[in-house]
Amino acid sequence: MDYRVDEIDKRILYYLTADARNTSAPMIADEMDVSAGTIRNRIGQLEEHGLITGYHADVDYERVEDRLVNLYICTAPVSERGRLAKRALDITGVVNVRQLMAGKRNLHITGIGTDTQSLSHIAGEISSLGLEIEEESILQWESTQPYEPFGPEDGSIGSSIADFVSLTGGAEVTEVSVGDGAEIAGKTLSEADNEGILSGDVLVVGIERDDEVLTPKGDTEILPGDIVTLFSPDQTPQSILDVFSGPTEPVA
Repeated sequence: MDYRVDEIDKRILYYLTADARNTSAPMIADEMDVSAGTIRNRIGQLEEHGLITGYHADVDYERVEDRLVNLYICTAPVSERGRLAKRALDITGVVNVRQLMAGKRNLHITGIGTDTQSLSHIAGEISSLGLEIEEESILQWESTQPYEPFGPEDGSIGSSIADFVSLTGGAEVTEVSVGDGAEIAGKTLSEADNEGILSGDVLVVGIERDDEVLTPKGDTEILPGDIVTLFSPDQTPQSILDVFSGPTEPVA
């Protein structure tokens, strides 16, 4: 079954890409006004559906007994590209293989050696697979960073986060997290309806709380950290979104 990645999942991917080792579920939860249990559950789902494939250490091999890091840019027959990429990973010293959708220079292989002779041995093993080495170079420096569009918007933290899906006919399904200071927090759906906090046209159709998905009823209480799914026959009014949001704290 396909897994739909929403704004909360994107934010999780952003923070884990930035520093998975030092980022905990409560830290991510604080950024998005959801519970730590919900974040842990979402991470588990991202792993289960293969959207998070692993957690890796960035190693400075040059400082480990002066190891050399070499990039081999290779060409594989398009029909054999996937198979040869997997076989290249079996070569001793190869630590990374990147497959490109191209006819030429379509496999980038990273290998680690103790000296030029060991790098030449890796090159020989690569060639023996039937790969043509177009170019090879010593890697001097490499860095990664998270994908910015998945990160916080408008420089705010501890703010409610919303995700929208447009339906046929102009209807909209909205997923919004409940902030600590939200007007609706601590109220049942019946109380919110009686006090006019929720519009009659907007329906609460689902509540995600930690690892549970609750069926909304009149006596269901909305709690800070809940992820609430709303259905609106038209675009969800900003006034409705505001009742789920807590006060935001700008980043200095």
